[in-house]
Amino acid sequence: MTEQKVSFTMDSTLETVDNAEQTASRIAADAGFEENEVMQISMAVREAAINAVLHGNEYDPAKKVTLNFEKTARDLVITIQDQGHGMDPESIPNPLAPENLLKSSGRGIFLMRSFMDEVQIHPSHAGTEIKLVKHVHGSSEGKEAS
Repeated sequence: MTEQKVSFTMDSTLETVDNAEQTASRIAADAGFEENEVMQISMAVREAAINAVLHGNEYDPAKKVTLNFEKTARDLVITIQDQGHGMDPESIPNPLAPENLLKSSGRGIFLMRSFMDEVQIHPSHAGTEIKLVKHVHGSSEGKEAS
């Protein structure tokens, strides 16, 4: 498998969310992931893009969202970065807590963590970067297929 890198800079709009999801789906399929994994990857990217546009950039037309896709022999690494004020990952409410079960939002990072092998959140004063990692088949020995 050859290494590939693709980067996009997108506006802070809902179209960005759709474009990010479609791009992730295409890249994951091209990388050889199975249909259910393609769906999981694209949904994780969608959730990260929603957070970047809505919470990070707050739909500010002057702020951009950067998406980077890197395919290596071992991983598909997707990085989504906004230009917001940063965030505190520890302040994110647990969506499984009884008081949060009926809320209509607040599940994005939970879903990302459910769908991806690794999720790293790097907040800073210049925005938040979320790194999503999905291991390529055969690189996670001993892990049972679900």
